[in-house]
Amino acid sequence: MLLFLKENLWKILLGLNYTLVIVVSFIIVLKNRNPVKTLSYLFALAVLPFLGLLVYYFFGQDYRKDKIFKKKYLSDNTKLKKWREELALDSKEKEDFEDEYGPAIYKIYRLLRNNEKAVLTFNNSCQIQVNGEEKYKTLRKDLLNAKHHIHLEYFVLVDDKLGGEIIDILCNKAQKGVKVRLIYDDVGSSISSKSKKLLTSNGVEHFPFMPVLFSNFTSKINYRNHRKIIVIDGEVGYVGGINIEQKYDNSFVNKRFWRDTHVRLEGEAVGSLQASFLLNWSFVSNGKPEIDNGYFPKPHKIFQNPKAVQIASSGPDSDWANIMEAIFSLINSAREYLFITTPYLIPNSEILTSIKTAARSGVDVKILIPWKSDSWAAQYASDSYIEQLLESGVRIFRYKKGFIHAKSMVSDNRITTIGTANLDYRSFAINFEINSLIYDRELAMNAKEIFQSDLVDSEEVDLERWKNRSIRRKLQESFSRLWAPLL
Repeated sequence: MLLFLKENLWKILLGLNYTLVIVVSFIIVLKNRNPVKTLSYLFALAVLPFLGLLVYYFFGQDYRKDKIFKKKYLSDNTKLKKWREELALDSKEKEDFEDEYGPAIYKIYRLLRNNEKAVLTFNNSCQIQVNGEEKYKTLRKDLLNAKHHIHLEYFVLVDDKLGGEIIDILCNKAQKGVKVRLIYDDVGSSISSKSKKLLTSNGVEHFPFMPVLFSNFTSKINYRNHRKIIVIDGEVGYVGGINIEQKYDNSFVNKRFWRDTHVRLEGEAVGSLQASFLLNWSFVSNGKPEIDNGYFPKPHKIFQNPKAVQIASSGPDSDWANIMEAIFSLINSAREYLFITTPYLIPNSEILTSIKTAARSGVDVKILIPWKSDSWAAQYASDSYIEQLLESGVRIFRYKKGFIHAKSMVSDNRITTIGTANLDYRSFAINFEINSLIYDRELAMNAKEIFQSDLVDSEEVDLERWKNRSIRRKLQESFSRLWAPLL
C-alpha cells in the first residue's frame, strides 16, 4: 500500500485537486458573478494545479456573505435602530434638501439611507484640515479637553514620537476617569508590548482588529480596518486619511513631505462616527458596551452656517459596496466639474467607466495622484489607467512636492467627500472604510481651492508624451494591473 502511494502520489494529488476544482467550479458558476471574473477563476483552477485553489481560497470568495460578518451586520441593525429613528428626516426636511441641491444629490442621500440606513444630519460644523500638523494641533486640544470618553479607531498607530505622545495623553485622560477605547488594525499598526502594557495599566481599553499571526505575510490577503476616526465626548469627531505616525506630520523631520486631508466635525454627524465605532468595538471586544446618553448627546448649540453631513461606511460586513456606490453616484451627478485626489488610481470597471463618461460629456474632470507612489506595484497599476483616461478628456496631474495621500472629491460647488477610501479595489470591496459626505456650497468651494492650490505643486500629464513611454514600462504596468484587486 505504501509503495503504491509512493509511486502514484502525484497522480493521487492531481486527482484530488481536480475533484475539488470541479466542485469549486460549480460553486463559482452558481454564484452568477461577473462573467469576466468567473472565467478568470475557472481558467486559473483549470491550468494551475493547487495554486488555482489557493488563489480562489484567498481572493475569490465573497466575504460580504461570510457568517462572521453577516452576524455582525444583523446585530448592527438592531443596536442602532432607535438612534437612527430619532434622527430620521421629516418630509419637510427632505423637500428642502432636494430643492436646494437637486434630485441628483438627493439620490446619493437616498442611496446611502437605503443601503446602510445612513442618517443625514444638518446641524454640523466642518473644518477641512490640511496635513497632519494642522490636524494634530487641534486634536491635542480636543483630547485634553475630553470629559466623558475618547474613542479611536485607526489603521496605522505607531508608537513613535507622535504616537507615543498621543498614547501618553490617552493614558493621562483614562487616569482622570475619562473612558478611553482604542481599536487598531493588527496589520497596519506597530505598537510595542511596552506601549500596550502602558495602555492597559492606565485603564485604556484596547483591541487589535482581526489579529493575525504573520502580519507581514498576510497584509494583503486579510480584510483590514482602514478607518481613521476619533470621537470625543460624542460632540467632536475626526475622519480622513491621516494616521497616527509621525511621517504624517510635517512638523517632524521626515524623509519627504506628506500631503493629506482630514475633516473635523462637530454636531449631529459625530453620532454616525460614534455608531460606526461602537459597532466595531462590539465586534473586536466580543461584548456589548452599555450605551448611555453621554455617547449620543443632544447638540447643545446651533452652528452658524451649519453643514449637511452624511457618513458612509463600508466593508465585508455590509450587503452593498456603500462607498463605491456613493462615489459612483457622485461622479454621475457632476455637471460642471469633478476634482478627485487619490494616492492610488486603480478603479474598478464601474468607476472607470463613470469617470470617462463624465469627461466625454463635458464635465471638467481633474485627477490628482502622486508623482511617485509609496508602492512600486501600485504605481505601475495606477499608471496603466492613465492613457485611456487622458484619451477620454480627463486631465491628470502628478503631485511633485511630496507624497499625496489625501482621499477626497469635490463637485459642482455642491458636494465634498473626505474619508479613508482610496480609488481602488481594496477600498471598494475588501477593507473596512468610512467617508464623510458634506453637502454644502461653502465647504465645497473651500475644497476646490485646496485642490487648485495642490495643482501648483503638480505637473500635468501630456497624452502624447505619455504614449511614448518605453515598452518595458508598459509591460510593468500591464503586469501590475493584473494584480490590481490585490494591491
